[in-house]
Amino acid sequence: MLSDEYHVILPTLDGHGEEYQKDYISTEYSAQIIMDYIKDNCGGKLFALGGVSLGGQIAIELLSLDDNIAQKAIIDGSICIPQPRLAKICIIIVKLFGKLMFSKSVSKMQLNLMKKIYPKMAYPKEIENCYMEDMPRLPMKTLVTMYRTYMAKYRLKDSIAKSKAQVLYIYGEKEMDCVKQSAKLFQKMHPDCTLYEAKGYNHGYLSAYLPLEWMELVSPFLKNGELKSGKDI
Repeated sequence: MLSDEYHVILPTLDGHGEEYQKDYISTEYSAQIIMDYIKDNCGGKLFALGGVSLGGQIAIELLSLDDNIAQKAIIDGSICIPQPRLAKICIIIVKLFGKLMFSKSVSKMQLNLMKKIYPKMAYPKEIENCYMEDMPRLPMKTLVTMYRTYMAKYRLKDSIAKSKAQVLYIYGEKEMDCVKQSAKLFQKMHPDCTLYEAKGYNHGYLSAYLPLEWMELVSPFLKNGELKSGKDI
């Protein structure tokens, strides 16, 4: 939707989508690969960075690597405080049930349930096809590595205090406490960060399932640095 007004670059991470055969390494490694691309193809700067969950953490790392890499940044539901116990639980679940959870039959069932329960939030056919293609081939190794790096190890760098970007940090009201605490820590350390609590919503819900509402929130921020709804905290 932003592509109507902006040139949008959507990277595919190693271990995901069509890059599923490549090993996913870490947040820092992914950020460095994207940084190299920005330097080689975008003059070393972007107007805005953004990401949800893992993608948001990678955006945080990019802001930490280069204080002048972007004018704006939108982070949604990301953690920057290590959660080793939670990561351990998630890894156990993935090792026991991951192949079933991300199987083709379960993925199809999830899409069908979404259409019935939340018809207004169902994915368009193009994204639905990508979902059905990508989810069953997502390597369990990728998930385990993600939990070990994204959840158990990643810590906000002190260099974030030098970032010149204006940041909008979104999290759902029903998010885990570690996400909310991460948002507050980021705001404390970053010189220009606004927190936005999406009332009644869970992890990544606003950006993933309510794109029109998400656009109403982020468009004024991208254009003039303000929040239209006035729900910032």
